[in-house]
Amino acid sequence: MEAQTVLPGAEAPLAVLDREPPHNYEVEAGLLGAVLANNQALEKVSDFLEPEHFAEPAHARIYDAVCRLIERGQVADSVQLAHVFNDDEGLKEVGGSAYLAELQSSIVSIINAADYGRTIFDLYKRRELIELADEVANGAYDCSPGTWADQQIEEAEGKLFKLAEQGDVGKQVKSFDKVLSQSLKNAEAALKRDGSMVGISTGLIDLDKLLGGLAPSDLIVLAGRPGMGKTALATNIAFSAARDGASVAFFSLEMSSDQLATRMMSERAEIPSEKIRRGEISNKDFSKVVAASRDMESLRYFIDDTPALAVSSLRARARRLKRQHGIDLIVVDYIQLMRGGTGRRSQENRVQEVTEITMGLKAVAKELNVPVIALSQLSRQVENREDKRPQLADLRESGSIEQDADIVMFAYRPEYYEGKAEPEQKSGESDFDFQSRYEAWRVRMDHCRGIAKVIVGKSRHGPTGEVELAFTGEFTRFSNSTRRPADA
Repeated sequence: MEAQTVLPGAEAPLAVLDREPPHNYEVEAGLLGAVLANNQALEKVSDFLEPEHFAEPAHARIYDAVCRLIERGQVADSVQLAHVFNDDEGLKEVGGSAYLAELQSSIVSIINAADYGRTIFDLYKRRELIELADEVANGAYDCSPGTWADQQIEEAEGKLFKLAEQGDVGKQVKSFDKVLSQSLKNAEAALKRDGSMVGISTGLIDLDKLLGGLAPSDLIVLAGRPGMGKTALATNIAFSAARDGASVAFFSLEMSSDQLATRMMSERAEIPSEKIRRGEISNKDFSKVVAASRDMESLRYFIDDTPALAVSSLRARARRLKRQHGIDLIVVDYIQLMRGGTGRRSQENRVQEVTEITMGLKAVAKELNVPVIALSQLSRQVENREDKRPQLADLRESGSIEQDADIVMFAYRPEYYEGKAEPEQKSGESDFDFQSRYEAWRVRMDHCRGIAKVIVGKSRHGPTGEVELAFTGEFTRFSNSTRRPADA
């Protein structure tokens, strides 16, 4: 490891400069001895310990050779290793084949191997922290054009997060047999759930059947025109997931945290949110609101209502929440209110900025291995068509959104458009003709009243299709439809 750099104008204490990077050669030798004496000891550490975690280069090469021998089904002992390292100058410096025999005679039981491995790994992380601290300090002194503090913070936090995640078995490169094993476990889990899903449930039966749940690492875009209820649908899904035990992070760039909380209380207490905000409720209703609040306060539900949030800032905050609270689901409301880069408006056009945002959100989903639901506005061209059903082409700045998303689904409420189309009597139109038109409209209105649709326009993992839901506007609540297929 390189020596610490003395920064211009900063005099580090001599004691700090003279410190050796943290290491323990005796512990490294002890672990290698345990593995050489009993190859089964490797099972205690192989999931998290890598050759580069050893401070002594010769120990790293020995550990790497041991792992390769055992993976091939061979016995790894001092005799076998002596052949492997016959011409290794680095090993000769520490004693050659005699040193291998000395290692094997080290008295460390298989029971202690895991503790020794964790100690080696902890010391490695400490060395990496020191090196990262040097990089951060030197980077902060760099004030040349094009180097922004926000970018340096993002890079440093990303490196720190990766360091924190090292040692997590699920984050390491996996061989194909391990990938197949995990896929088989997922299939078994789906079978035990009657084949319905493996991912996080949306709380909506038919939508879960179509999507298979919200899968980890997926970017799910939920789009719609204003008034379609996409925020309400996302809130309902997030609340259902939290109620089922998931930890949820909701990034609200449009609504404040108290507005979201009020919506959730309204849905839970079945009291219109407008009345709660205005105080137009009875003491009995207030008691219901209090009861709903107490019922929800134990949920692991975190709201960040920072406006105009940059994708880099969201990524950093999501990492912290993942480390601190084990986040299982992220919701972002909504893409068009986000900023690319470091939060300053990009010099390129908005399409390129949205591309950066959607790529960043997909990266968050994959890095944290959680589903990310990102809401998106649709263009006004929907309003200009006779058929108001949304399509993929209606996505604003659609290229990157459609490309980066694993799933694109649309919230659509025909009742909204039908309500705006209420007929008025035309000049010269007879009462009979008007009543006929009005009656036909009333039938259409009754048919779609309280009905919402979720249209899945893209699904990387399964079929597209349409799901019917019930919508209760006064409580901003989506729920399972009770209509039979023949009635729809």
